[in-house]
Amino acid sequence: MRDEEKDQRVRPGRPRAALGALSGVLAGFAALAVAESVAAGGRPQSGPVIAGGGASTAATPAAVKDWAIRHFGTDDKLVLQLGILAVLTVLALASGVLAVRYRRVGAAGVLLFGGIGAAAAVTRPDSTGLADALPSVVGALAGALLLYALVGRLTAVRRPQASAADSATGTEDGPAGLAGWDRRGFVLAAASAAAASAAVGTVGRSLNTSRGRDAIASRKQIVLPSPGSPAQPVPRRAGLRTPGISPFVTPDSEFYRVDTALVVPKVDATAWRLRIHGKGVRRPGTYSFDDLLRRELIERDITLTCVSNEVGGPYVGNARWIGVRLADLLAECGVKAPSRGGPADQLVSRSVDGMTIGSPVEDVMDGRDALLALGMNGEPLPFDHGFPVRMVVPGLYGFVSACKWIKDIELTTFDSYDPYWVRRGWARKAPIKTASRIDTPKPFARPEAGPVTVAGGAWAQHRGIDKVEGRVDDGPRRPADLAAEDTRDTWRQWSFPWQATKGSHTLTVRATDRTGAVQTDRRTRTIPDGASGWHSVVVTVD
Repeated sequence: MRDEEKDQRVRPGRPRAALGALSGVLAGFAALAVAESVAAGGRPQSGPVIAGGGASTAATPAAVKDWAIRHFGTDDKLVLQLGILAVLTVLALASGVLAVRYRRVGAAGVLLFGGIGAAAAVTRPDSTGLADALPSVVGALAGALLLYALVGRLTAVRRPQASAADSATGTEDGPAGLAGWDRRGFVLAAASAAAASAAVGTVGRSLNTSRGRDAIASRKQIVLPSPGSPAQPVPRRAGLRTPGISPFVTPDSEFYRVDTALVVPKVDATAWRLRIHGKGVRRPGTYSFDDLLRRELIERDITLTCVSNEVGGPYVGNARWIGVRLADLLAECGVKAPSRGGPADQLVSRSVDGMTIGSPVEDVMDGRDALLALGMNGEPLPFDHGFPVRMVVPGLYGFVSACKWIKDIELTTFDSYDPYWVRRGWARKAPIKTASRIDTPKPFARPEAGPVTVAGGAWAQHRGIDKVEGRVDDGPRRPADLAAEDTRDTWRQWSFPWQATKGSHTLTVRATDRTGAVQTDRRTRTIPDGASGWHSVVVTVD
């Protein structure tokens, strides 16, 4: 373009700005499609959405994460991804509008966002190096070039004079003397870009699906052998039949899921390996899934609780797990508990997505049924819950014990290493607190006057529940009827009858564990080591 033409550019009008915004969105769509497809061909975790989401999660204050888990539950990942896409869309719109006046600057903006995505990818805990930056870089280049090309179709320059023929044919854009921009070229380029981006995105999804198919096939081929140490039958009276109470055994589909994985890892069990190494490990070992299957398996009923569970919250579930004793595996590698002279007091487990979780070695090796679990409720682990292998340790909150998709165990010390959640303000050690919950009546229920059964569950894993007491308004505490105990590592159901009278009432419950410790009424947040307080619900009796 000649210098005099550059000087005769005009300020873009609203139609031109709108088309610039559209160009920005198309460029952003293309950049994401290319980047995710490149990532799918290598490491899906290096894609900009997953990498950006991981960086956002890591940078989010613990209190905000806790709020998100409370309000969105297992949908918190979807909300985060939608939020990332919304932000990217706004930035793409702005880049497109900017590019109408400053073509190179707008394209450079796309490159900048690609650089941010690349930085997020290479700084992930599971990053394999600079290769993880490639998807974001390639995608950004594709998006920047496309934006530059599309906006070029919108460029208008002032001609010395406008002819009557120009006006008559509609090539004039705006005031007299503006040359018409390349409408047909823009439409063709935009349509072609959209179609090409969709095709590239389809290829990327196909690659991801193919990768996932291998993992799904490996899970279908697994037949869990009969455990050498089966779980005792659940007592017939362990589960109450009161309407509204949670089932004693939580189905897989209803079991809570709280983790930081934006996309559930699909791991091929035939290729999976677990490495055990570190301080005090005299015989480091590497184990395949088949190696674990050939060992003696034990089966146990264990209730898990998330540290993000508010008082009365839903993030607690009970399942029958099958796996190998973690203490036996560690002992074979020469590991000793600190009480027996072992130099390591922390076991750091790492998942395939880079999550690190630190557990006290003493607790893992003190005789409790700490497992490397392979199955849940009679089936191989679901992908959502850690297939092919995860840790299950009764008595500890999940953030210090329940590593899903585990691939590495390192023995170290609490003084020398802080895992993911500890670096974000959570406690290093976190035994589960004695807690109880009212399942029925639900908050703000409107039962009829007369006999009402108040019922729920209580838990103090690895200590057991000894007593549950209920109270109506400010009346006396009354002992609840306890269901049969399965094991001290599972929750225990309870109920008490209430002759409900008309009006508004507050129902409260508290539990006492087998050590004699009474559930405290002092309300605390979930951070840093779990919520505490009595659970109460308000109901109105008609």
